[in-house]
Amino acid sequence: MPQVFGPRANGLLLFILVGLVFAGGVAAVVGIVVLRSDWNRATFFAVAQPVPFSHAHHVGELGLDCRYCHTGVETSASAGLPATEVCMTCHSQLFTDQKMLEPVRESFASGIPIVWNRVNDVPDYVYFNHAVHVNHGVPCEACHGRVDEMPLTWRQKPLTMEWCLSCHRDPAPNLRPLNAVFAMNWSPKGDPRQQGEALINLMHIDPKNLTDCYVCHR
Repeated sequence: MPQVFGPRANGLLLFILVGLVFAGGVAAVVGIVVLRSDWNRATFFAVAQPVPFSHAHHVGELGLDCRYCHTGVETSASAGLPATEVCMTCHSQLFTDQKMLEPVRESFASGIPIVWNRVNDVPDYVYFNHAVHVNHGVPCEACHGRVDEMPLTWRQKPLTMEWCLSCHRDPAPNLRPLNAVFAMNWSPKGDPRQQGEALINLMHIDPKNLTDCYVCHR
């Protein structure tokens, strides 16, 4: 009876099996890298807006406080976006003929709000409350980065569950006194860890409860 497989068949089969295992491992690694990449998480990519608003100019150069535009940040879950009337408090007098501000003028004249494109977002099944965070010493910079250096705004942090939990488990390094929450490039006097632990006690923060599911998922 003639031999179906040649003497090299076993070696060839072994080579194919090893190749498939290797290819599967490479595919898994590539998939993990892509899923955790800045590209997939949309971090560090400036988002196009109907008006090219520059935080670097308004916050970094002019010194506007976050609360001037984001009026709900201390009192509600949403920080809020400024009404066109807020923009026009300055731009009815300054740069009134600039083409880039035409959508602002049209919005003011028509009463139709400007539709801004969201930069920082979490899934609908995640509950996030701005007021709770800023009133317990979590600064804007911890989540949004140095917006005072952003000509156009981008997402600075991944905002993943892993990233949020890392802070909930150990909030001390990110905490500030309440009078420094809205400051940019602030640094503590003395040991940051020691100050953070003191703020945890002062504001009655219990990290053991911050990782319970109901804190973020309701």
